[in-house]
Amino acid sequence: MRLLLFALTSLSLTFQAAAQEGGTVAGTVKGAGGKLSDGATVALLRLPDSNVLKRQATGPDGSYTFKQVAYGTYRVVATAVGHNKVSSAPFELTADKASLQLPSLQLEPAAKSMAGVTVTAQRPPIEHKVDRTVVNVDASPTNVGATALEVLEKAPGVMVDKDGNISLKGKEGVLVLVDGRPTQLSGQDLANLLRNMPAAGLDQVEIMTNPPARYDAEGNAGVINIKTKKKNAAGYNGTLSLGYTQGRYAKFNEGLNLAYRAGKVALFTNFNHYANNGFERLSIQRNLRDEDTQLLENYFDQVSRKRMKGSSFQGRIGADYFASKKTTLGVTLSNNHSPYEATNRSETEISTSAKELESITRALVQNRTTWNSIGTNLNFRRVLGAGGRELTADLDYNTYNSRNRQYMTNAYFDPQGQALQKTDTLVGALPQDIRIYSGRTDYTHPLKKGAKLEGGLKATIVRTDNNVQYDSIQYGVSVRDRGRSNHFRYEEAIQAAYVNFNTPLTKKISTQLGLRLENTVSKGLQLTTNEPFDRSYIQLFPTAYFQYKANDKHNFGVNYGRRLRRPNYESLNPFIRFMDRYTYSQGNPELKPQFSNNIELTHSFRNLLTTTLNYTATNDIFQGVIQQKGQETYMRMENIAKQRQYGLSLSANVPLTKWWTSNMYVNVFSNRFEGLVNKTPVAFTATTLALNGSQQFKLTKTTTAEVSGWYRTPGLMGVMRMESMGMMSAGFSQQVLKTKGTLRLTVRDIFYTQKASVTSRYGNVDAAFQEVRDSRVASLGFTYRFSKGKVAGPRKRAGNEEQERVGMD
Repeated sequence: MRLLLFALTSLSLTFQAAAQEGGTVAGTVKGAGGKLSDGATVALLRLPDSNVLKRQATGPDGSYTFKQVAYGTYRVVATAVGHNKVSSAPFELTADKASLQLPSLQLEPAAKSMAGVTVTAQRPPIEHKVDRTVVNVDASPTNVGATALEVLEKAPGVMVDKDGNISLKGKEGVLVLVDGRPTQLSGQDLANLLRNMPAAGLDQVEIMTNPPARYDAEGNAGVINIKTKKKNAAGYNGTLSLGYTQGRYAKFNEGLNLAYRAGKVALFTNFNHYANNGFERLSIQRNLRDEDTQLLENYFDQVSRKRMKGSSFQGRIGADYFASKKTTLGVTLSNNHSPYEATNRSETEISTSAKELESITRALVQNRTTWNSIGTNLNFRRVLGAGGRELTADLDYNTYNSRNRQYMTNAYFDPQGQALQKTDTLVGALPQDIRIYSGRTDYTHPLKKGAKLEGGLKATIVRTDNNVQYDSIQYGVSVRDRGRSNHFRYEEAIQAAYVNFNTPLTKKISTQLGLRLENTVSKGLQLTTNEPFDRSYIQLFPTAYFQYKANDKHNFGVNYGRRLRRPNYESLNPFIRFMDRYTYSQGNPELKPQFSNNIELTHSFRNLLTTTLNYTATNDIFQGVIQQKGQETYMRMENIAKQRQYGLSLSANVPLTKWWTSNMYVNVFSNRFEGLVNKTPVAFTATTLALNGSQQFKLTKTTTAEVSGWYRTPGLMGVMRMESMGMMSAGFSQQVLKTKGTLRLTVRDIFYTQKASVTSRYGNVDAAFQEVRDSRVASLGFTYRFSKGKVAGPRKRAGNEEQERVGMD
């Protein structure tokens, strides 16, 4: 109730005001001698409060362009280390003057050396743009000491379930990118990666519910792009971050970003380390029923206590070579090394239908995993002429390797604690090797009257190899378990082409139309049983966006997109993963892709209040389905149903006073599933309310504070029902060392309410789960920025979206 009261109170304050995207502001910045300034920082300030609304770096020709700027009064400020700040005269953007070309801004060298000075501008925690929502990670003090997954948990429209699976606006199947490139992970493995990725190394999170044709069609619910910190500046600059977090166990993170540019060469590197220690307590109650009669046979009451320790070492190094003002070549190498171990102790009490205790099973499961990934990217950018035509190309090669050793013992006792039978032991080796080859090229061609044509080609080849081996230890002798071992190979090739066209139709109406074609060829082989499978399909994915600017206050839009969700490699692999003697998961090579049609209607009022209505129809939806086999319960992905969703969302970013800014997001959606689960017809419907908000307070010029939180009412995650859950956090940020350093203190999940409770009931399945994690923590973080030279932003590169569906341990 505290969380709900907080969110509703904040929401009522937030919706007092609200402006919308309007016109375009462009100009150039010049440096010493009147030369165009490449890489100066330009900020758009709203008047009269001088709040920074947008910020960007000038391009190679010294130009900048701010698009979708709400009608109103502004000024532009340009800064660069070693130069004095310069401002434009105030100007007004109106419906009659919706496109302004400002006079050039002239930077003057500072009278004294400015080495070591860092120019910073305060960004809002959340920005709402035409095609995406942007979360600025450092703008929120409560992100200190957090992980990437915890940042996503409180992002607008994002939901994370008890297993770390990510959904967007109540829909599963999100394509997660890092710096425009897929993580190549999914499910529990993606969650593990994000849990070991410190927020201190993140810059922004972009959320797109209906991406344009340039992006892969993969991602039924949309795209989340996690952008890490990187710089490309004349001279040198860097950022050092340190963090300590204390819950039940201590956690640490360290990060270093460095960049250097001299002449035509720019070098950059970063390194992040995160030591994650935690625990989970999982309680499971299962009522075992006869598959035919549904009569109750046994009660299972299980409690598992897991202790986890892990580290993540992430590094990247790269270089850009500016061959000319129009041609740039680049190379990037990245590596992720993540050792992890978990010890899970569980006790299961098995009772009769009359609730008389029959036996007790005590299990110990140990997992030791080492994850390694190496990525290589070669990129090229060429500006063709002076009209804005541009050609880009990328080549990528990525490898993912994991080595997981699993050790499981089960001891069986009667109600008096006497041994019923000999303890059994199972040892498993679960290796995984993945190779990904990808290439793409994109072309942009501006046309007359503000129109633009884009097109591109892409090809990807993925090869996976999993040779899972289980051995039973009997009387001290290791014996291969042929029924559980499996060797699986999989290869997938995807070729894609797209075209995208946007243009203003009238002064008030604009449109963007896109079409993407993807050809998929996949082959799999279970070497253990010599069972092959082949699947090929060609699909078209149209997108359409229309905007109508009625007046200075109201803007209306409608967009449509068709998308798909391919099964991830882990879900296709038929090997078994054990949680304990009675619980495991298993892949399904017969899975088919699911397709969805998405439509959204939007209304924006004064750029601060945006209302969205959405409808999604999904066929052949696949979900993790709990199945009962004797006393064993296992999870298996199945194409089970069709889903229909209706949703309404409200988002706002409102400065209530000069010192208080409110960000609020409200989403109400109704999910309905209809299909066949375990040979039983099912129909589930649930309406969920999700609230997300933050209140930021500017106490002094160098001191800020924040209170944030989220809350969800009960709802459906696939065919499982999740009970209500939420959390509240508070943070404090203080600039130190002449604003070059920032000290942050935060407490997350203050009331310890982030506890998951799930039920699943259909057919002969009747189970309930409750999970508690080490979520109430206090964190202290320190960031130090240093530089000498001219501040600039990173060069924009074409993204690669092919790597989303790898499974890892």
